[in-house]
Amino acid sequence: AHLGPSQPSTATRTPVLHEKMRQKLINWKIMYNFAADFQKTIVGKFSAYKLPLKSLPVGSQEFDYHLDKQFFVDMESSDIHGANLDVHVTVVNKGDIYDMTIDIAGEITLVCDRCLDDLVLPIDTTYNINVEYGDDYNDESDDLLVIPQGDNFLNVAYMLYDTVVLAIPIKHVHPLGKCNRAMSALLKKHRAHGTGEDADLQDEMLDSIDEIDSAADAPSDPR
Repeated sequence: AHLGPSQPSTATRTPVLHEKMRQKLINWKIMYNFAADFQKTIVGKFSAYKLPLKSLPVGSQEFDYHLDKQFFVDMESSDIHGANLDVHVTVVNKGDIYDMTIDIAGEITLVCDRCLDDLVLPIDTTYNINVEYGDDYNDESDDLLVIPQGDNFLNVAYMLYDTVVLAIPIKHVHPLGKCNRAMSALLKKHRAHGTGEDADLQDEMLDSIDEIDSAADAPSDPR
């Protein structure tokens, strides 16, 4: 009788299963160690921004922070390479929900998209959000953040970072006449000349910069 293809014996399968299990355990250990190291790094860098949310008494509480260049270096921001920002956080404990208001004012330093020189941008922005405890973390709503019951603290570092980033305009450019003239001239000379309306508009913009800068340097008529 035809018995079909022979199956590997238990003795043959056992080393293979053991090897697969061993590899899974190694992968889990790598992932666990990575998560633990990452958590230590985050806690270490931004531990100053932990709010003792669960222990706050009912009523209004206020917290102040200062954000400088190092804060954005730790956030690995590629756009912001300088900062002098004052942060004021107001938390109102209403018993079952926390009303949080973040006010940020000061200056950040970016790179001008037009002349590549430093661009100091004033920041004056406010962000408001409600926080409450629940079964699981949930940030799907723009107005409500749900955090697990076991979290005694709320780290607001990323809230502060996002609040600043959202206050930055899409285009980072100096006002006309304030760009680095030497860099503007160099870009105009060496850039790849395109075609179409965008290229014409860029030429017109660079010409306007030159005209405004020239007018600013011209001696005024004393009469």
